[in-house]
Amino acid sequence: MSESHDPVPNRIHARPVPRPGRWIAAAILAVLAAMALHGLITNPNFHWDVFFTYVRDVTVIRGVGWTLVLTFGSMLIGVVLAVLLAIMRRSDNPVLRSVSWFYIWLFRGTPIYTQLVFWGLISVLYPKLSLGVPFGPEFLTFDTATVITAFWAALLGLGLNEAAYLAEIVRAGLGSVDKGQEEAARALGMKEATILRRIVIPQAMRVIVPPTGNETISMLKTTSLVLAVPFTLDLTFATNAIGNRIFMPIPLLVVSAFWYLLITSILMVGQHYLERYYGRGSGSERPSRGGPGPRRFRRQAAIKAAGTSKDDPFLEVTP
Repeated sequence: MSESHDPVPNRIHARPVPRPGRWIAAAILAVLAAMALHGLITNPNFHWDVFFTYVRDVTVIRGVGWTLVLTFGSMLIGVVLAVLLAIMRRSDNPVLRSVSWFYIWLFRGTPIYTQLVFWGLISVLYPKLSLGVPFGPEFLTFDTATVITAFWAALLGLGLNEAAYLAEIVRAGLGSVDKGQEEAARALGMKEATILRRIVIPQAMRVIVPPTGNETISMLKTTSLVLAVPFTLDLTFATNAIGNRIFMPIPLLVVSAFWYLLITSILMVGQHYLERYYGRGSGSERPSRGGPGPRRFRRQAAIKAAGTSKDDPFLEVTP
């Protein structure tokens, strides 16, 4: 009888199922990508020399800075107002619920460009702003054009509009937390504000962070509409102005697209780490390859905490 050289008798030699369609599709996509890249590099109409001349221009860099200020400033206003609006929507007071609903309905139902135009005309609609008693004496009076400049009009217009969208995101995040968490906290004597701050919002962040990151990236590109105010220091206006001055709009459009893509890529990396941070313990994170799984990790932690070995017959660990 001949001896088998296979150390494991009757072992199944599995072979992967051939999938030629995938390789054909990958080859076609690779060819198309190579053709697009070749056309992008060799096309003289892009004027890459002009691109490299103006990509680091002082006016363009200043436009990048103002775009970032508008993006993060408007998102800060939007987040603060969104939390307030979401809490108002959850309130038992019908007045608070109605005001929140009307705000969201108004700002979500009208285009952002139209809202920015209104903010640009705010000094025409209300030449004077005053503080005082309604239908009574005025204590302080301000000139609207002096107080609300083009920058503040653009910032308020973007922030107030974004608050309406973020309010629904925050409301969905708060609603994702199990009601039993709040009931248990009330049974312990915690106040409603403390429950919201220490119990509900930390758990809701796992749901709130991903769409908020997407809204931030969207806001970065929405700042290109502030010309409606008009605000003329953002990145889009700066590159368009240079392109019109030198009669070469295409390379300056590429400059604008390059900076938007660069900032978006950085924001996407930050969003990834924020999602991973707030997603800890939710089951959405995969264990590292080769490392212990969640059940084995919990078992090892329990064994270590108990100070006994895994062979201890008196130790029972619930997975």
